Amino acid sequence: MLVKSYAAAVQGISATVVTVEVNCSKGIQFFLVGLPDVAVRESHERIISALQVCGYKFPRNRIVINMAPADIRKEGSSYDLPLAIGILAAAEQIDSSNLSKFVLMGELSMDGSLQPIKGALPIAIKAREEGFKGFILPKQNACEAAVVNDLEVYGASNIKEVLEFMEGKPTLRPTVIDTCKEFYDRQQLFDCDFSDVRGQENVKRAMEVAAAGAESQVLGASPAELGVKNLALRADTAPSEEDSDRLAETVRAAKEGGVSNVAVVQGDTFALQ
Repeated sequence: MLVKSYAAAVQGISATVVTVEVNCSKGIQFFLVGLPDVAVRESHERIISALQVCGYKFPRNRIVINMAPADIRKEGSSYDLPLAIGILAAAEQIDSSNLSKFVLMGELSMDGSLQPIKGALPIAIKAREEGFKGFILPKQNACEAAVVNDLEVYGASNIKEVLEFMEGKPTLRPTVIDTCKEFYDRQQLFDCDFSDVRGQENVKRAMEVAAAGAESQVLGASPAELGVKNLALRADTAPSEEDSDRLAETVRAAKEGGVSNVAVVQGDTFALQ
């Protein structure tokens, strides 16, 4: 039986949807094609162990898996979950009718638990753009992905929860983050403001204008430039309107750019290195 599950490949600050095509037929061979790296090819052993621990059997059939588009390199262990789900669906051990609705990502441990992945935010943004209903990923990454509106984000602790969810059981609940409420609830809780800063009028004026227009800001500072950090800490006292889409894009760019500390301040994102 031929089935398709969906994952994503992260390249820089963007993601590309990867279609995992699994064909299960008579035989005992296992083939994985579509430019996978060593970590992806090693998923075979992790999947076998995880399924056995969770009470499922790895099918004794000829399994051919293609990860399309084949010209994009697939890197890392985060493809374990979509590969495992696709294999069981192709072997008709689980219902495959819901696979087209979700993007799946997650690294499997030997006991079936899911380990956190990288690039959850750009994958969530791409999943929404492509019209997927939801995104299933490790629980540790659920809050990061839930910043994206109009997409159901489900955090799972292990593969068994995902398998039962695919069968229609309510084992997973969507993670919901109301970014506007979170920011506005703390709108008046200021420990400091711009009145503490002497001078720097041009910088303060620029930050106030950016906040008034709901524009995201990125400030780069070395450890010695404490003045820049102090300005960033006081920027939440400037009024601004929240734009969650712009916020998600800015956080994504900052994280993929290697910024060590990303502080989200009332709709504006300040990346402090």
